[in-house]
Amino acid sequence: MPTHDIDKIRNVVLIGHSGSGKTSLAESILFHTKSISRMGTVESGNTVSDHEPEEAKRVSSIQTSIIPCKVKEHKINFLDTPGYDDFRGEVLPGLRITESAVIVVSATAGVEVGTETSWNLCENQRIPRIVFINKLDRENAEFERSLASIESSLGRKCVPFQIPIGEAETFQGVIDLIGADANIPDDLKPGVETAKSRLVEAAAENDDDLATKYLEGDVLTPGEISRALASAVRTGDLVPVLIGSAIQSKGIDQLISAITTYLPSPQKDSNEPIVPSNPLSAIVFKTSADPFVGKLSIFRVYDGSLSSNSEVWNATKEQSERIGQVFHLQGKTQQNSNEIGPGDIGAVAKLTHTTTNDTLCEKGNPRELDQIHFPVGFYTMAVSPKSKADVDKMSSSLSRIIEEDPSLTLSRESSTNETLLSGMGDVHLEITTDKIRRKFGTELSLELPQVPYKETITTASKAEYKHKKQSGGHGQYGHVLLRLEPAERNSGFEFVQEVVGGAVPREYIPAVEKGVVKALEEGSLAGYPVVDVKVVLYHGSYHDVDSSGMAFEIAGSQAFKKGMTEGRPTLLEPIMRVYIRVPDDYTGEIIGDINGKRGRIIGMIPEEGLTTVEADMPQSEMLRYNSDLRSLTGGRASYKMDFSHYEPVPPLIGQKVIENIQNIKAAT
Repeated sequence: MPTHDIDKIRNVVLIGHSGSGKTSLAESILFHTKSISRMGTVESGNTVSDHEPEEAKRVSSIQTSIIPCKVKEHKINFLDTPGYDDFRGEVLPGLRITESAVIVVSATAGVEVGTETSWNLCENQRIPRIVFINKLDRENAEFERSLASIESSLGRKCVPFQIPIGEAETFQGVIDLIGADANIPDDLKPGVETAKSRLVEAAAENDDDLATKYLEGDVLTPGEISRALASAVRTGDLVPVLIGSAIQSKGIDQLISAITTYLPSPQKDSNEPIVPSNPLSAIVFKTSADPFVGKLSIFRVYDGSLSSNSEVWNATKEQSERIGQVFHLQGKTQQNSNEIGPGDIGAVAKLTHTTTNDTLCEKGNPRELDQIHFPVGFYTMAVSPKSKADVDKMSSSLSRIIEEDPSLTLSRESSTNETLLSGMGDVHLEITTDKIRRKFGTELSLELPQVPYKETITTASKAEYKHKKQSGGHGQYGHVLLRLEPAERNSGFEFVQEVVGGAVPREYIPAVEKGVVKALEEGSLAGYPVVDVKVVLYHGSYHDVDSSGMAFEIAGSQAFKKGMTEGRPTLLEPIMRVYIRVPDDYTGEIIGDINGKRGRIIGMIPEEGLTTVEADMPQSEMLRYNSDLRSLTGGRASYKMDFSHYEPVPPLIGQKVIENIQNIKAAT
């Protein structure tokens, strides 16, 4: 595609609840604009947007696809995003690098939780938007019911710009309320007049001059109405409600016309004209690990232009990058280009240093753009290789997939020796391992992670151990007496020596401490690490010939183990500080669930229609909390959590943990 004037470009993200028809709408737009010759379907897995095998398998979008089309002198870059909440990390970059949005609503379902989430994201970022009621041809589709759902949930600034001709099986098309022609069926004329009056009022409310003219009884022209509406839409004070059917390609032409008429171009935020000759600034908002062409960096140009066979400066990494062939994307199809101009979206392969969120610019005019804030996933699973052949490939495969999806995080739990992969939910992680298998040939298993319990003592104890061995020649002799004392919670470990009279020579005391430290790695109850204990070496004895550092190390280790057993050991469990943001209607259910999970309410912060519940909850109860919270609130709540501290496990639960560990050891 050639470079377009920036005022003729529209960057539009398609968002909404899963199943509302975003991908079908994108496909219909491509067909309607003759960008493709044949419409695919989501069910057949042959749409331009859903080109990943995992998408065809699940009949659902899992990543953002770039869908450009040309409409007369305009170029519209649509970003088709997933609707399922597990893939919110794909939606946020789309909102960040576009100027406007189309929120797709199913006419059979009305406003759903994904609709509300999409709306709130646009509201928070003041993104101009259109609401498109899709699937008006479906059974049980009802325009008035859908509109009432939109107005009650999203607000009265959502105003219909069209009304349907029929609905469900009788749906035939749409009537535009601005400049509606005379060929309106008689039975629809009253509804058209009522809706048109409301639209004229909306235009007058958002334009002082028109308000005066309207109140004086003058007739507003279609041009005046359109200009006032466009101004209100671009400031976010008005949201057009359009209608149609993606499958039947009805209402598509009107939607495209509304996008070019009412939604802003990339020029909107700049006081200075944005032209290709300006210094380059572009952000990489998505990275794809393509098994054939290597790493693919997808970028949005904000100023200047990015040319093929050039050199740019990565301001984030402070590294120079060599640019090869740049191209436009249409789904997975690549269309070579000489340059990607201001306001446009493009891609380039095989950049050495660049990753998602990096700014590309000119070295002589460095500029770093604001980064995209990706969501942090708290659904964690232990990941492991399925076979010996996968061991060496696991680390590199995980690193490459995290580069592709920054909402994934990788960590290592030393106490359980597990590699942990965290994401937005169970589906997110399952699809991640599917991608790793397909792209990198690495088979990985996912299991619930072990809880990193620890052990401590609850009462002081004393222990003596004499390591004495004679086997010809020099023997081994080390004799220590230890006192173990409970320490303050979360204080760790402290070693103190109170030996007097040289009962244990000074040179052997570090060996005793070394033996104790080694014994800390495995407690007496279930083999978990020992913490929060003070160990005092207060007496012992030695042999002039047979004593050695190794002998005293063994003695220290064994004495500590005896002291642990006699110190009434107990299990400690990690406690997480959890912040749950929930609509007020669900606060009672959340509090009840927290109590049922042995949690403690720390505080509640009311907001406008929402409450943030702060609580301490055992990590063992949080392993599937993402799914539990989604089930309790219909996906309307969110949470984040951080490690807080360790606390003793209740006796009955502790006994079950110990029995489970013993059974595992017996089985192996």
